[in-house]
Amino acid sequence: MAILLSCREIKKDFGETNILNNISFDITVGERIGLVGLNGAGKTTLANIIAGRMYIDSGNICWHKKSVNIGYLKQESGYVENLFDEGNIKDYLYTSSILALKKVCDWNDTKLKNLSGGEKTKLSLSQIWSKNPDFLILDEPTNHLDYQGVKWLIKELKKYKGTVLVISHDRYFLDECVTRIIEIENNTLQEYSGNYSFYREEKKRRYESQLNQYFRQEEMKKKINYQINTLKNWSAKAHREAPAKAIAAGNKKGGKEFLRTKAKKMDIQIKSRIKRLEKIEIQGVEKPKEESKIDFKLKSAVLKGNRIIEASDIVKAFDDKLLFKKSSFYVQRGEKVGIFGENGCGKTTLLKLLMGIEKVDKGDIFFSSSVRLGYLSQDIRHLDMKKKVLDYFEIYSREQRRKLQTILFNMGFSEEMLKQSLGSLSLGELTRLRITDLIIKECDLLILDEPLNHLDLYSREKLEDVLVNYNGTILLISHDRYMMERICNKLLVFENKKVRRQELGLKEFLENKYVSKKDCLKGLKEKKMLIENEISYVLGELCKHDKGTCEYVEMDLRFKELINRKKEIEESEK
Repeated sequence: MAILLSCREIKKDFGETNILNNISFDITVGERIGLVGLNGAGKTTLANIIAGRMYIDSGNICWHKKSVNIGYLKQESGYVENLFDEGNIKDYLYTSSILALKKVCDWNDTKLKNLSGGEKTKLSLSQIWSKNPDFLILDEPTNHLDYQGVKWLIKELKKYKGTVLVISHDRYFLDECVTRIIEIENNTLQEYSGNYSFYREEKKRRYESQLNQYFRQEEMKKKINYQINTLKNWSAKAHREAPAKAIAAGNKKGGKEFLRTKAKKMDIQIKSRIKRLEKIEIQGVEKPKEESKIDFKLKSAVLKGNRIIEASDIVKAFDDKLLFKKSSFYVQRGEKVGIFGENGCGKTTLLKLLMGIEKVDKGDIFFSSSVRLGYLSQDIRHLDMKKKVLDYFEIYSREQRRKLQTILFNMGFSEEMLKQSLGSLSLGELTRLRITDLIIKECDLLILDEPLNHLDLYSREKLEDVLVNYNGTILLISHDRYMMERICNKLLVFENKKVRRQELGLKEFLENKYVSKKDCLKGLKEKKMLIENEISYVLGELCKHDKGTCEYVEMDLRFKELINRKKEIEESEK
């Protein structure tokens, strides 16, 4: 494949902090690359450099093709610019409709300013797609996207002929879309051929292989040091005893020289082994660094009773928009329930109704008063960004402070960070801070609204491990398919303006839904075939009768009825 872009020895600093150090790699035409790394590793910085939005301190960037049209989706797009001034407005509106953005042309400035995160992402994707870019740079494209939106994006990227560079923490999306992983770690770059799952396995294999080589090398160094010490002892003894042994042997001069020659040979061996050690120190295998980890756990919940939440015939609407009607369901203690539905269907609103933050229009909700609730919302606007990290928590004693600091250190916060204001933290660090708050509260019900937003891949996997082993109750909204599949064994599903409980996990639900839809489409196809056969028969009969006769009118009405039925089936097939 032809090379599209070459980067050589790229270096970038921010003040005294080195972000990228001697980064070199090539991108070939049509490649699908995933760019991964810890929060703050420099992924977005590298994307901005490639897009020409940021200068490098040293190194070289070479494009092997002139006039590359780059489509760049920035992380957390805050606004949508130049909505209707594109040349291919039809393609743009078509893309919008696929992404379930209805009546886009009717949207005014007020609507645009109050778009949800998912709607902003979808609209930004539609704009970028309409420009037919040669090279796509997508920074967290699945943030806030619902299942339908992620499915559409995966499908379109597979059809797309250009080159793609994706920064994403969505493991399912990376597995489906990329064929090479570039990881930024400790300011340098490592490459892996394959998708995300292959990268994780290969990285683990490389780590274990290097660690094994390192341990073997250390054993060799011990052995060489032992040999050096042994030879030194022998040499020193030989030098010391040479004169006495020569006299005792009756050959004062020759015996002495023989023993000294033997000692000198030992000295040469010592020097040889020392050089070997020095070579190992310079060229040998370094001990591989472990991945940066966060380490925490949730306290076991105190399980009392069985029923924790019950909704009876609840209804909720905003103005003219009905979210759901006459919905009934329950949640029992210890269950891990995923809330599944499209963007804008009312998932977050449902959580607020269950907690009593908002009121239902009709129906009743029971919420156990004995529950210790922990709520992690998407919204961070309620946080006082001027507060210091330690002041975010309500602590009243030295013991509580000591315990809190231990948890924060385990969550990846340094001593220096504890003195910083919330406003100086990254979004990922703020999320880890809020998770720490849940740990301290020792909750037995966790209501989590997109808890993985802004967390890096390693933090996500650790949080999943903790939630899998947590014995309390969980209500979870997440667009991360792997998280939903791994944690939740029950679902509350938004379908046809109702919330229904499903006694299975997301993977099984989607598989069953796909099979049901397939069977349904097969039935529709058979019905359509029968109708088409009947239409052919009716057309034949119409030709036999004169226009205006009773027989003709009867057949004409029958023909129109069949055409309408065929249209209904065709609409259902879409």
